[in-house]
Amino acid sequence: MNNDKLLLQRTIEIAIEGIGQGCGPFGAILAKNDTIIAEAVNRVTLDSDPTAHAEVVAIRKAAAALKNHNLDGCTLYCSCEPCPMCLGAIYWAGISRVIYALDRHDAAQAGFSDKDIYDEIIIEPEKRKIVFKHIADSGGKEVFRVWEKYENKIPY
Repeated sequence: MNNDKLLLQRTIEIAIEGIGQGCGPFGAILAKNDTIIAEAVNRVTLDSDPTAHAEVVAIRKAAAALKNHNLDGCTLYCSCEPCPMCLGAIYWAGISRVIYALDRHDAAQAGFSDKDIYDEIIIEPEKRKIVFKHIADSGGKEVFRVWEKYENKIPY
């Protein structure tokens, strides 16, 4: 577990380096068997991409490097506790462990509060602050019918 601390310290280093490049104050590393697969910083403002959080960028890089969408057996090291979006990406990627330095309360004190998102997740869609409208009879079920019959699908 000593490597956990070393890799976590590296995420902090790259987060600080990223600030100097105009990035947000977050860093992430994805490792497998203590070998770094990907390093990333928050690129939201640099890339004009609200999904370019350090964790998501690291997941994308690692999946490309391993040529696999399943990152089972990998550990994600984060300078800060992942936000709800990144948490979803972590679960979809099948990452086995997450090690982080700061938590959501530290992030809130620095001006990065995820509380509103955490609060919204548990609310029924029609009661959320952003308008969600479900149109059930739009023909959308056809997509899953085609998927169910598609012989070359790769389940995930």
